[in-house]
Amino acid sequence: MSLPPSGFLQPSRVELLRRGAGLLALMLGLVDVRTAGAAQKASGVVFEDSNGNGIRDAGEPGLPGVRVSNQRNIVRTDAGGRWTLPVLEGGETTFFVIKPRGYAPPLGPHQLPRFSYTYKPSGSPNLKFPGLPPTGPLPASVDFALQSRREPEVFQAIFFGDTQPRDLREVDYFKHDLVEELIGQTNASFGVTLGDIVFDDLSIMEPHNAAVALIGIPWWNVIGNHDINTDAPSAADADDTFNRVYGPAYYSFDYGPVHFVALDNILWVPPADRAGGTKVWKPALDARQLAWLAEDLKSVPERQPVMLMMHVPLNDMTNRTEVYRLIERRPFCLSVAGHTHWHEHRFLRREDGWLAPVPHHHIVNVTACGSWWSGQPDELGIPMTTMACGAPNGYTVMTFRDGQVAVDFKAARRPASYQMNIVAPESVASAATGTTPVYVNLFNGAENSVVELRLDNQGPWQRLEKVREQDPMLLAQRTREGTNAVAPWRLLPNPILSPHLWKGWMPAQVAPGVHYLCVQGRDVNGTLHPAVRAITVE
Repeated sequence: MSLPPSGFLQPSRVELLRRGAGLLALMLGLVDVRTAGAAQKASGVVFEDSNGNGIRDAGEPGLPGVRVSNQRNIVRTDAGGRWTLPVLEGGETTFFVIKPRGYAPPLGPHQLPRFSYTYKPSGSPNLKFPGLPPTGPLPASVDFALQSRREPEVFQAIFFGDTQPRDLREVDYFKHDLVEELIGQTNASFGVTLGDIVFDDLSIMEPHNAAVALIGIPWWNVIGNHDINTDAPSAADADDTFNRVYGPAYYSFDYGPVHFVALDNILWVPPADRAGGTKVWKPALDARQLAWLAEDLKSVPERQPVMLMMHVPLNDMTNRTEVYRLIERRPFCLSVAGHTHWHEHRFLRREDGWLAPVPHHHIVNVTACGSWWSGQPDELGIPMTTMACGAPNGYTVMTFRDGQVAVDFKAARRPASYQMNIVAPESVASAATGTTPVYVNLFNGAENSVVELRLDNQGPWQRLEKVREQDPMLLAQRTREGTNAVAPWRLLPNPILSPHLWKGWMPAQVAPGVHYLCVQGRDVNGTLHPAVRAITVE
């Protein structure tokens, strides 16, 4: 029996009767799920879906050597494309194919890859947001369809940090602010949302997905803390809505020469352990996922580029060093997360618990929703939603080439050249020019970035100092908003100490008149970005 593109079976009448009998036995206590699950094995075929209908038809061959997982173990298909894996203890198990290079799984109606099957005999408990329907007994064969695709050595992917609409109005913000500029305009091979796809209301997932689908490329998703079933009675049920809509909460796939790994670092905390205000979750991987990650990476050559994708930043996890030990020997390994609502390049070193001699580059991605769709609306009704670091909301476009990744920052509805803000007064007395500060927020800057300025594009460049201060422009915006609790919009967040802010001084002894500050800064990729700001000297 083959799985259709949705990842769910389309059962025959006989199969429905068989499931019904199995469910009745479960309800009557005639079958113990845990005992049965521990002894059960699932099997199926990974096949080349020549006609793209998601069902294995006559003449469609099985694909050998393809990895398949049960979220703990990984096996490779045999010469005929067959695989067998155990049902995990507890009975409920998600099986998925690890997409190999040069193949693609079927896409659902919203460009969502369909590459998994979840076996949950009794289905989800009664949850606020629908989870998984009862599957009944295991199907005779769990088959995964793949279609041949060309995947180049050099390619691009789009990464959204927290899109996080809380209602349909904010889905509209997202469509107009980010999606529209990408429709028909991107060369990216696929996109990824790095968790907090929505904001607690999981019913918004479907309209949100419909908006993302307009971009027209396959879209992978990582689970975030606002994407879980907070009313779940057990950890086994906490990801059920995500699992129904998107698939497994952690998985991996190959695209081109790169191995991508999506992690679930939202560890559900049982109700009994939440005393004293403990959250429903904590930032960590559970033991099963850590064991799976170790096995997944064993099957990836050490020099193959690896990109880890997660919601909470890697070095904010409680068991981060266990992950570090799995990737430290890899010369081409990066990681990316969302969650913080600011953009930052972190380079992890020994003081962070990282033991390899070369620092690990971890990207805290710009968020699509900025600061949760907050701030005064513009002429289109869309909030300014500046992030707490002073950078605008937007997304990154990553270019993968020769084991390296170029991370390009793109501000929503702004030209690609908009890469910094220069903060200086509108006017300054001539006598005060040498003591007048100039701040530059280079949005995609990093610890190795160089930012310089000069006046009227003449004379030597003056190097600015990297500082950890609040962004003055955001601070001024926040001050203008005040603390008006009845403002017809959500107030901007308080600024953090920005990780990409530079400070310098205007040149001294400037003659009165209208001048312009010239600024140039190199971002994390080493790309030089220019900008100017007019200023009056009195």
